[in-house]
Amino acid sequence: MLGINNIEEYLKAHENKDMLRFLTCGSVDDGKSTLIGRMLYDSKMIFDDQLSAAESESKKYGTTGEKIDMALLVDGLQSEREQGITIDVAYRFFATQNRKFIIADTPGHEQYTRNMVTGASTADVAIVLIDARKGILTQTKRHSFIVNLLGIEHVVVAINKMDLVDFSEDTYNKIKQSYDHLADQLGIKNRYYIPLSALDGDNVVDKSIKTPWYDGKPLLGLLDSMDISKEIKAENFRFPVQYVNRPNLDFRGFCGTISSGSVQVGDEITVLPSGKTTKVKSIINAGDTTEANRNTTTNYAYAPMAITITTEDEVDISRGDMIVHTKNLPKVSNSLKVMLVWMDEKPMNIGRTYDIKRATSVITGSFEHINYKIDVNSYERTQVDTLELNDISSCKMLLTRPIAADSYKENKETGSFIVVDRISNNTVGAGMIVGVTKRDEDKTLSNHREYTKAETALNQYIRDNFPEWDCKEV
Repeated sequence: MLGINNIEEYLKAHENKDMLRFLTCGSVDDGKSTLIGRMLYDSKMIFDDQLSAAESESKKYGTTGEKIDMALLVDGLQSEREQGITIDVAYRFFATQNRKFIIADTPGHEQYTRNMVTGASTADVAIVLIDARKGILTQTKRHSFIVNLLGIEHVVVAINKMDLVDFSEDTYNKIKQSYDHLADQLGIKNRYYIPLSALDGDNVVDKSIKTPWYDGKPLLGLLDSMDISKEIKAENFRFPVQYVNRPNLDFRGFCGTISSGSVQVGDEITVLPSGKTTKVKSIINAGDTTEANRNTTTNYAYAPMAITITTEDEVDISRGDMIVHTKNLPKVSNSLKVMLVWMDEKPMNIGRTYDIKRATSVITGSFEHINYKIDVNSYERTQVDTLELNDISSCKMLLTRPIAADSYKENKETGSFIVVDRISNNTVGAGMIVGVTKRDEDKTLSNHREYTKAETALNQYIRDNFPEWDCKEV
């Protein structure tokens, strides 16, 4: 039995490991859930009671004969087990000596594409499964397009069910060549190919003797050693304000999580969208959980630390504002070009008002124009007046007030948003900011200007017709 010290050492070792998030995607019945179940089973990450339950369920549903149906270790919904499909996104956690992993198993059916988008939104790596018997299918193209759209830079093409084609190298090479052509179309640069059998475990955790012609790593070995680090630009400091902390008259701090970049005491910062400028007075680190160092000040902080910032000047800062370096300002506008994935049964209507949630801000907005809808099967662009469930399109989004905006490629945190129906409070869409267009006049500003014009005209009329009143400007 582990002692207290050993447990603390074990937890500390896991705490310092890199985290890699990946998802499995592809067409229906390509073996996504089976692959994850096999990976968990072969890496000894399954409890005895889970294994016993899977054995019992396998006999009940009879999907794999005498073998354990590995998909049942992931698919938890009763309807999933009965139909042998994945409906909702299933998340699983496991670790190796080098890394921690969070897996998102996403559904393959077209009607559940919105669930796949949810699972892909936080992933570092995508595993696209392809049935060796069927090759590239429509849903393979759809998921590959979404993977690329969401900025996932590493794609592992797992050519599954190789046992059903006698581990044919020729079949593997034909599918590899076809996917290369597809990836070139989409602009997917970092791609890796693995022939495997998820059901039997070939090339999943251990290299298989059945594919002597394959000289690459097995899937888990590839994931364990893959370099997913990205160039972090320290100057692109983005700090969405989540909460204004004012416990007494002597302290006002601005709390949140750094989305990108770094900051230190003395840096000149700008609050957006107001444009007010000040300097960082102190940084309080809320990330250190040790009793001695909890809530202590620090001179430097970086993403993704949760901190509290105090400023040298009394500046009006509220939840939803964004603090950035004065020397590196993002564009500020209320008119944005976005890519939108519609996720509701009820169609999207141009001009209808929605709540747009981006980072810590909630803004009222609408979609003024649909530039085009993308047919994810052929990648053709078509003109439409509304969006249906699972449609992906380029739109112009107009907000009631300006925000500091980054493109999604530059910053996932500040370049993404969700669309919420104001009546039902359902999340009906998810989007990515592509670009910032010229700022449209706010309605409130426009109304104010009209009021000012009327007021000026009235004063002029009084001066011309009633000079004895000696009218002053009001």
